[in-house]
Amino acid sequence: MTVDDAGPLTAPLDLTAQTRVVAALARAVADEELSAATPCPAYAVRHLLGHLLGLCVAFRDAARKDLGPTTDTDPGAALPDIGPDWREALPRTLGELAEAWRDPAAWTGDTRAGGVPLPGAVAGAVAVNELVVHGWDLARATGQAYEPDPDALAASHAFLAASVGAPGRDRIFGPVVPVPDDAPLLDRAIGLSGRDPNGKP
Repeated sequence: MTVDDAGPLTAPLDLTAQTRVVAALARAVADEELSAATPCPAYAVRHLLGHLLGLCVAFRDAARKDLGPTTDTDPGAALPDIGPDWREALPRTLGELAEAWRDPAAWTGDTRAGGVPLPGAVAGAVAVNELVVHGWDLARATGQAYEPDPDALAASHAFLAASVGAPGRDRIFGPVVPVPDDAPLLDRAIGLSGRDPNGKP
């Protein structure tokens, strides 16, 4: 699958509420939790936070069409990690990400992220999905309650549902975990991402 195969948002979405949810989750992470396991098998909490920081930079610059090393680096090229200033850097960069995608021009034309050429609307949909799913990962790893922004959650679910059955989907997401049709929307989105909504890290 390429992310072009998944559905872009039908209208620009303000990422502010969801970035604030993620920032609040990160703020509550204790230092002793940084080595804890997460639902991402290769990541401890510190690596998940490093991944969040990296994707915020990449998709901020993708929105700005500021193409270069930050938008062209494969996120799987190295294990992400955090620096000593991560508690200041992550919320700041989350805010910059939301601000960049508030510009209607971000959702038009073409851009890149992770070295992959993308229409702006698809890049926006990917950014929203990353924030929702990795917000869940962080909350689950640190035992926090998680209430994503409803609009962001709906967009994430639509994006993930559109990916099912697409060629190469397994290069990005794990196999779909079956979830009852009447389960909460968050559980259904998490199942579509290849995670067990009732599982433990």
